[in-house]
Amino acid sequence: MKQIILYSMLVLLVYPTFGQEHKSDFFDLVPYVTTPKNVVDAMMKLGNVSQDDVVFDLGSGDGRIPIEAARRFGARGLGVEIDAELVEESKALAKEAGVSHLVTFIQGDLFELDLHEATVLVIYLFPDINLKLRPRLQKLSPGTKIITHNYDMGDWKPDELVEIMGDDGKLHKLFLWVIPETK
Repeated sequence: MKQIILYSMLVLLVYPTFGQEHKSDFFDLVPYVTTPKNVVDAMMKLGNVSQDDVVFDLGSGDGRIPIEAARRFGARGLGVEIDAELVEESKALAKEAGVSHLVTFIQGDLFELDLHEATVLVIYLFPDINLKLRPRLQKLSPGTKIITHNYDMGDWKPDELVEIMGDDGKLHKLFLWVIPETK
């Protein structure tokens, strides 16, 4: 009986600590930061999003970018997020916005995702992650538009850079690359 009580106490003490450490590591790696609405609007304009587009959002958070692309333009969208709770929130928000038939949200590893269907790809990740993705992004179909928020892709020069004052009072940079025709 003493062993069971000791084991139970150990589990109760260690388990919450383990969970907290794991969550902290996740948030240190890729913290969830919302994109202000007017910056989302600027992304849509910069990407010239239309009904013909398939908008991928890598690290989609609450899903606001694919949802807005679907709501405003009828574009299809895919949001990829590592946090299961945010994936569920995104699905609920898409349903609430009446666009759940156009957007899909998955919990997954963006490094394993097949990107070939994307015509517009939105990324709000740290520079080191952008650089790890870069070789895959440069192999996308000609005409695919890549928009990063606040962070560039190292020495890969963007086709366009837009600076916008966000609704949050902060300056936001949007970088656009369009995959060129291969020679």
